[in-house]
Parts: sequence; C-alpha cells; structure tokens
Amino acid sequence: MAILEIVKYGDPRLREKCEPVAEFNDDIKKLIADMGDTLHSAKGLGLAGPQVGVMKRLFVYDMGEDGDGLHALINPKIIKKSGSDVCYEGCLSVPGLHGEVERAYKVTVTGINENGEPVRIKAQELLARCIQHETDHLDGVIFMDLADPETIEPVDMDDAKK
Repeated sequence: MAILEIVKYGDPRLREKCEPVAEFNDDIKKLIADMGDTLHSAKGLGLAGPQVGVMKRLFVYDMGEDGDGLHALINPKIIKKSGSDVCYEGCLSVPGLHGEVERAYKVTVTGINENGEPVRIKAQELLARCIQHETDHLDGVIFMDLADPETIEPVDMDDAKK
C-alpha cells in the first residue's frame, strides 16, 4: 500500500464536483487501501477522493477504537437527515484550522461499501458528521464554507495528534 499526498486548501480540485465511480474493480480496491493508509498516517477520521487528487465519488473513514476499522463509501447519497448538532470540525486538507459547523445529528446514506456491496447506513453523532463532511468534499464544499466565520481559529496540531 501507499501513502498518498493530501491536497491542501487552495488547490482548485477541492472545489470540483466529483464523478461517480462507474465500476468497482481492483483499481478501486487499491485506491481504498491507499486512502486508508493515508488516513491512518495523517491520524484523521475521514478522507475523500479529491483530497488525494482523485475526482471520484468515494471516501474512506475509520472511527477509531469505538468503530470497527476502515470502511469506504462509494457513490454515497444522503437520503435522510434529522436533528441538529453544532461541533468544531477540522480537515486534513486545511491543517491547523477548525471552526464550528452545524450539521444534521442523524443521517441515512446509501452507497457501495469497500467490498463492492450496496449498503444503507444509519448514522448519528460523529459518524453522521464524518459522512456529511466527506460527502461535502465530493461536491466541492469545504467545512470552512459552512463554519461560523467567528469560530474559525488555529488549532494546536501537537494536541490534535494525541
């Protein structure tokens, strides 16, 4: 597997809408594995295709000790949102900044998982936030577009990696 370069804020690819993945194949499996390695190396929760320069509708996520390992969602579509939650968010493509973002507390999303199987996921709290954040990336939206501008501030990167 490989560690991919993470695209940083200011790169125009982060503002592009991604194309659907047409076929689940060995190239997609390798990309998921490489994105997983990159996510773990960067100590993030989620990583979307455009964040590694791949303009395809897919992302990987790993909720850490509370979750059950690395997962991927291909061609995700959020079909239901409910509730509201405001929380600080950061982004691997915008290192060193975070801000308060209001998102749905619960979501239902459909797509294809890391095994090429159709899935319907009901998520809440942090997983729901992660799914919304990464799906936004696939549409060219960055968390700072949604954050309360008065709350965007530097974050201590040494503390963030603990």
